[in-house]
Amino acid sequence: MSAVSTPEPTRRDQLLAIAAQLFAEKGFKNTTVRDIADAAGILSGSLYHHFDSKESMVDEILSTFQAELFGDYDEILASNEDARTKLERAVRVSFEAIDQHPHEVAIYQNEADYLGTFERFGYLADRNTQSRQVWVTLIEEGVRAGVLRPDLDVTLTYRFIRDTVWVAVRWYRPAQSRGGGHTHTEVADQYVRILLDGISS
Repeated sequence: MSAVSTPEPTRRDQLLAIAAQLFAEKGFKNTTVRDIADAAGILSGSLYHHFDSKESMVDEILSTFQAELFGDYDEILASNEDARTKLERAVRVSFEAIDQHPHEVAIYQNEADYLGTFERFGYLADRNTQSRQVWVTLIEEGVRAGVLRPDLDVTLTYRFIRDTVWVAVRWYRPAQSRGGGHTHTEVADQYVRILLDGISS
């Protein structure tokens, strides 16, 4: 049986990847269309054959990433798995996103407040609300199932998990990029253990 081949990225995909890296590293406001074109080895005018603005580029980058991420979350919520397994899967999916889409995650973490001031990015606030609901639902299920302590403040617990997981984008680097560190799976294993079992002996 022959392996399924991965489609070659289109020129549009390549330009979005270049833009995502620049937005993540330099900041959206500090990155110009000229910067993106230079990094891609094309003239600025050529970039406009694919996108009408850098706002359109970051819009496509974020909306595509978030559609994939929340598709995974929805699958977890709809599953028949027990409450602990659902929580574990949500943590693992989040770290997988950080591993596979570090630039998209960094852009959202750094730029959501700024971009949210523009009408076209109003969906970012909706996604933030949706994210909160995902985690609150999973925590409440955990409490009802006896997996989590009944005296937990659900809102504080949600904020703790959110901040603890997603801030990892600031320090996590794939193991192969630094000659042998933790994989995202190993990091997720530790986080799950700490979140659900604690650090006391």
